[in-house]
Amino acid sequence: MDYGKYKYEKKKKANKNTAHSSKTKEVRLRPKTGRHDIDFKVNQAKKFLEHKDKVQITVQFRGREMAHIDEGRKVMDDVVKELAEYGKIEQPPVQHGRRMTCMIVPNR
Repeated sequence: MDYGKYKYEKKKKANKNTAHSSKTKEVRLRPKTGRHDIDFKVNQAKKFLEHKDKVQITVQFRGREMAHIDEGRKVMDDVVKELAEYGKIEQPPVQHGRRMTCMIVPNR
């Protein structure tokens, strides 16, 4: 028996069983991001969730934006609200230094 052929068949069979492994995709935003840009990023996140990938939403703060964390929270809430029908929140929005992150998993 050809060992190379055996390994190829085994690999091919393993790939058939796992159609798609879940990956984590990231969508980065800023507190001053424009409405159109947010809509574009939300559409990308919808595609990721439909493809059964997890989506991490990140709002990054720079400089004086740290004084206006409420603006970043509004952006985060808007994005989460728009993605509600495509996925559910696995990790609620949490502030880590200059970043606010939230994890959304696809609906099964």
